Amino acid sequence: MNRELGFETDFAAQLAGYGLTTANILYRLPDHPTLIQSFIWQFYDHAPEYPRLAEFIDFWKREIEGPIHKVEVAHKRLISPAEVRSIQFEGRLH
Repeated sequence: MNRELGFETDFAAQLAGYGLTTANILYRLPDHPTLIQSFIWQFYDHAPEYPRLAEFIDFWKREIEGPIHKVEVAHKRLISPAEVRSIQFEGRLH
């Protein structure tokens, strides 16, 4: 995951502003257009542009026969700037 974003670790991606994104894609079945299926995909993406999600939706429209009805997106930055602080003191008390 992180290597395709250009980061060595998930932590580095999170520090760069990427957060966990969950996309619930509701789509119609080609043979039964009245039925709606759900496809859930989780990945790291950068809000609010969501470049990886946009790339995946373009792929879906090009390659998959089931037309998309609706996409629901949830995004959570797992690390925010206020949660990362440098250490001021390191020592032992004993």
